Amino acid sequence: SSLVPAIGGSTSSPTELGPVPRGLADPALAPWSSRMQGIFSPGGLDQVEAPRCLGSRPPYLPLGPRPDVLAFQAAPLKRQLEVTGPIEVRLCVASSAPDTGFTAQLIDLYPPSLAYPLGYTLNLTDSIMRLRYRSGGAAAEPYTPGEAAQITIVLHPTSSLFDVGHRLRFDVSSASFPRFNVNPNTGDPLGTDRRRSGTDNTAFHRAQRPSHVALPIIPQAGSPNRLATSPRSHGRCRAVAPGWRQGHAVSAWRPD
Repeated sequence: SSLVPAIGGSTSSPTELGPVPRGLADPALAPWSSRMQGIFSPGGLDQVEAPRCLGSRPPYLPLGPRPDVLAFQAAPLKRQLEVTGPIEVRLCVASSAPDTGFTAQLIDLYPPSLAYPLGYTLNLTDSIMRLRYRSGGAAAEPYTPGEAAQITIVLHPTSSLFDVGHRLRFDVSSASFPRFNVNPNTGDPLGTDRRRSGTDNTAFHRAQRPSHVALPIIPQAGSPNRLATSPRSHGRCRAVAPGWRQGHAVSAWRPD
């Protein structure tokens, strides 16, 4: 399958240097600062593929149902919920490759409306973790394919008020291109790889190999201090929100 495209981003958009305008006799009249152009749109966007998004392909479907994306969403909120601060997505994972990447993204899922009959999936913040750096720091750590490993993906800090009727959703995958560099899945030294390999990646969410999300919830007046007193188990997924469920039953994917 194709790489999961990045639709918007929580930080500044990557840019590229555009060509010198046609018909311009002196290139000095077009300095590089005037030729910089974004590769994709920054900020929050509906997580649906579109012709304007690099890497998207017809028929331009939502990202959530893709077989290489795991979507976990909570039940519709019965009261407003403020999330402010850094977010930690703690996953138990495995891969058939000696190195790969895992991405996580927080989404505010709007309910259906006249303008958006299927709802609006607004991306808020995201991040990525290369498996070789799962222990933190700059030192790479070898990984044995097939072994279960614990990783923590720290999403960029955010501050968002989720309204009544909205849902919290987390998407987990192994690519978000071109926001993050493509992982060749070979384990070769970074910047020197000349080949790419497919891999089967798995995110576990069972009691024996739990995965969960730590949300910085800000108490509201008249509301409990926490959305839930402790992580709750729903099927094979653990999270801090009551009613959290797996969006679909895919637990392994193959990014090519």
